[in-house]
Amino acid sequence: MKSYFDHKVVWITGASSGIGESLVIALAAKSKAKIILSSRNVNQLTQVAQKAKLDRDRFMILPIDLEDYQKMSTMAVEAVEHFGKIDILINNAGVSQRSFAMDTDIEVDKRLMNIDYIGTVALTKAILPHMIANNGGHIVVVSSLMGIFSAPMRSSYAAAKHALHGFFDALRAELYTQKIAITIICPGYIQTNISVNALTGNGDAQGTMDEATQNGMHVDAFVHNMLSAIAKKKKQAVIGGKEVVGVYLKRFLPNVLAKIVRKAKVV
Repeated sequence: MKSYFDHKVVWITGASSGIGESLVIALAAKSKAKIILSSRNVNQLTQVAQKAKLDRDRFMILPIDLEDYQKMSTMAVEAVEHFGKIDILINNAGVSQRSFAMDTDIEVDKRLMNIDYIGTVALTKAILPHMIANNGGHIVVVSSLMGIFSAPMRSSYAAAKHALHGFFDALRAELYTQKIAITIICPGYIQTNISVNALTGNGDAQGTMDEATQNGMHVDAFVHNMLSAIAKKKKQAVIGGKEVVGVYLKRFLPNVLAKIVRKAKVV
């Protein structure tokens, strides 16, 4: 990991908790990377930087709200100006869903798409001209197993994650000659607050922890595997527990997967 992340500037969205927080702490401890921490919560970002024991010259806190996607160009300029470059952008921020499609207000569907897809795409587009001018870079996207197959109570979340795969697979092909790598990370159940913060049908947060999430892979173990996949410039990495078998069932035994998904406990 050191040989890849050392002396690079890494911009992490969703850095205030969960996967993002663990990424900051791991990179601070195991590399000489400079880190830009972004999310909506400045106080939490400050606490993460302190927890990671980052020296002041190694990090920048840049508040960002992906839902306000029209400001991404301004955010990108500010990020580049601080350290002079962005080598790796890790699109990690997002929000999940816990509601049946028929019970979900269309404004909640739109919000999920704006945060999980449009905001991520807008930020990526904003930083790409800099990376191209800098003769290379690495875009990382934290998707989900729901970007490969779907489950009940995740309709718009799965749609947004599927959209990420479509966009970034196409972008990878378009940027092949520009020396820009693109890695899509697909987590399974990881021990974070993703289910606590997940949107319900009326837009409120669920406020409770799902059993599957609580019993999932420890976030630090997940991040170790994620950073390894990034360093190897993998095009896609599926990381989690036994739930990742769904990826292979989707490809080879889709009818079996459909039956399992119908009967599975998804909260």
